Amino acid sequence: MAGRFDGRVAFVTGGSRGIGKGIVELFAQEGAKVAFIDLNEEALAQTTSELKEKGYEVFSKVANVTEADQVEAAIKEAFETFGSIDILVNNAGVIRDNLLFKMTDTDWQTVMDVHLKGSFNSARAAQKYMVEKKYGRIINISSTSALGNRGQANYATAKAGLQGFTKTLAIELGRYGITANAVAPGFIETEMTKETAARIGISFEDLINASVSNIPVGRSGKPADIANAVAFFADEKSSFVNGQVIYVAGGPKA
Repeated sequence: MAGRFDGRVAFVTGGSRGIGKGIVELFAQEGAKVAFIDLNEEALAQTTSELKEKGYEVFSKVANVTEADQVEAAIKEAFETFGSIDILVNNAGVIRDNLLFKMTDTDWQTVMDVHLKGSFNSARAAQKYMVEKKYGRIINISSTSALGNRGQANYATAKAGLQGFTKTLAIELGRYGITANAVAPGFIETEMTKETAARIGISFEDLINASVSNIPVGRSGKPADIANAVAFFADEKSSFVNGQVIYVAGGPKA
C-alpha cells in the first residue's frame, strides 16, 4: 500500500525522543525518508537503530539547532543523501521553568535560543531547497503555554513567538508552494513532562492525573496525537492550509 508521504523527505529537529520521535516514526511508517538531528547522542543512536531495524530509510546527525552552521550542514547532508527536503518540523525544545522573580538570565536565553533561533536557523536553511523545488511544508511545534502558563515566562514567550514566526513564513513563502503552520500541544506524556513532575516534586503519575482532570476528553496526550496533526499539515493535499495554529490538547485551548 502506498504511504501518504512516499517519495517525500522530512527533516525533524529534536527527533530522538518524545514528540519528535513520534513525528519521525509516523513519517517513516507513511513512506517518507526521514532525516533528524538531536543533541542527545545516546537517544539519537538508539532511535536511529530502532528505525533501521524496521527497514526505514533514515539519516541522523548530532547537531545543535542554535548553531546555524551545524544546522545548515545537517540539512545539506540530508539533501545530498535523499535528494530533497520537502518537510521541515521544528520540534527541538527545552524547558527552564521558574517563576519570574527566580528566573535567571541563562534560563531565559537558553529557551529563546533553542526554540526561536533554532527554528529560524532550520527554516532559513531548509527553505532554499524548498523554493528551488517550488514545494515545501514547514511545521513549527508551539504549545498551549503560548497562551500563558505559570512558571514559564520564557517558554510561553518563545512558543508565542513561534506562532508569529509561522504566520510570517506563511506570507513570505506561500508563493513558492511552501506552507507554514504550527501545532500547539497541550499535556503530552514525554520525557519533558517527566522532568516537570520531578521539578515540582510529584510523581509522574500524579502529574498525569492532575492534568487529565482538566482535559475535556479525559485522557492525557501521546506523541502520536501530535504526529497526527503534523501529518495533516505536511500532507500534499493541505496546500490551502497556511499560517494556521492547531491546538492539540483534548479541548479548546484557543
